[in-house]
Amino acid sequence: MKGRNTALLIIDVQLGSFREAEPLYRRNELLKNIQVLISRAQMVQAPIIFMMFNDKPGKPLERGTSGWEIHPDIIPTEKDIIIEKNHADSFHETNLHQELDIRGVKQIIITGIQTEVCVDATCRRAYSLGYDVILVKDGHSTYDTRILKASQIIDHHNEIQNQWFACVKNTNEIEF
Repeated sequence: MKGRNTALLIIDVQLGSFREAEPLYRRNELLKNIQVLISRAQMVQAPIIFMMFNDKPGKPLERGTSGWEIHPDIIPTEKDIIIEKNHADSFHETNLHQELDIRGVKQIIITGIQTEVCVDATCRRAYSLGYDVILVKDGHSTYDTRILKASQIIDHHNEIQNQWFACVKNTNEIEF
């Protein structure tokens, strides 16, 4: 069956990342693209894994707060896997690697938030663990900083990932 050795990994798409005070770059496009990816993964019964970041008390993704919840536009189903994490790298001190191994996953399609932190760290670690990594070019996002615009950060990381750690493809190019 197609999609059997490929998993969709959705990193930290939690409500606290969508606050108005600090706008997430192209947030509506991000959610729509993740919805498309979820639909495609479901069609071939590919595993869908949601990572949830447990932030420090008082932070937007503090565990147990409304900001910690997965965004309502992409609610997991009973079949989906939800893994909590305390670090940027989705593999560090979690059972993600074991969950992928159990399912025979060799290829990971990565999407989510935040480009230069959790998405980048997870792509690099997945590559180091021997996975075939696909980063969804228009499927991750971040915020403007004092130094760079979000679009520049995303473009830079897409370029670096594509050179070293992942195959970078747009949502419309992703197949399971």
